[in-house]
Amino acid sequence: MKAIVFEKTGDASVLHPAEIPTPTPNSGMVLMRVHAAGINFADTLFIRGEYMVKPSLPDIPGLEAAGVIEQVGADVKNLKPGMRVAAFARKSYADYCLVPAAGVIPLPDFVSFEQGAAFPIQVLTAWHLLHTAYKTEAGNVVVIHSAAGGVGVVAIQIAKAAGARVIGTVSSDAKAAIARQYGADEVINYSSQDFVAETMRLTDGRGANLILDAVGKPTFEKGLGCLATFGQTILYGRAGGQPDAINPLALFGKSLRMAAFGLPTVFPFADLMRAGIEGSFALMRDAKLKILIGKTFPLAQAVEAHRFIGSRNSTGKLLLIP
Repeated sequence: MKAIVFEKTGDASVLHPAEIPTPTPNSGMVLMRVHAAGINFADTLFIRGEYMVKPSLPDIPGLEAAGVIEQVGADVKNLKPGMRVAAFARKSYADYCLVPAAGVIPLPDFVSFEQGAAFPIQVLTAWHLLHTAYKTEAGNVVVIHSAAGGVGVVAIQIAKAAGARVIGTVSSDAKAAIARQYGADEVINYSSQDFVAETMRLTDGRGANLILDAVGKPTFEKGLGCLATFGQTILYGRAGGQPDAINPLALFGKSLRMAAFGLPTVFPFADLMRAGIEGSFALMRDAKLKILIGKTFPLAQAVEAHRFIGSRNSTGKLLLIP
């Protein structure tokens, strides 16, 4: 089978296509024929050796995909060859990948393979940010950084479905148009406006109840200045670098809360995972949640895809198509 391989850590240039043997599923595993593989910022960290999971060189990137079950290993129940599925996977930049049975998500007929490849990480991260790490309620004001990105576009829609008022922040007017298209009530271009001052102005000085921050260093500490009393900010990425240390005493004035979120912490809780999957699919079925596929690349163009995501010019979800 064809796969994207790297033998040393580094930037996108270490990636290259290769022909390798198709794996065989062991007990509890599923072999999936990949129709679309999601590209995540975490993949760029993985090939640099900076992700929480370290590569075992030579290795293959990729953390999610959608396709068709080709073969199931022993002890796999309720999953059969021919089923359309999405999955939390390793090594998904390939024609086939192995998936633990517990990481397989059957796809409804109304969800395409491309949407399915964006679902496990992008959609479920947004869902659990808004419904697990924080309990979003009608009337809440939610600030979403990187609002035109993969998680951001989804988070706008999930927050709106919960009755929240959404303020998105973006880096360009083109991205502002996308955030508005997907439901943001107001959009701040932080390259030309101070998002703290603008948030306070837009909320008549009250501030936001929640900030979702995948940027990190440029925004995390600064965002404390536009939180409402008892407000919370959640860090779930660090595209702009690791945030500086914050003195907890800075939280006292408004009884603020800082939190971090990583989707794998939800995996052991079957009821939470089921709620996120079923709730998100219900929103998609009712046309309240649409996934933006920003761009697709052939599998062999993984280097170009990684350079594009690193350029910070991408919007929505990027995919590799074997």
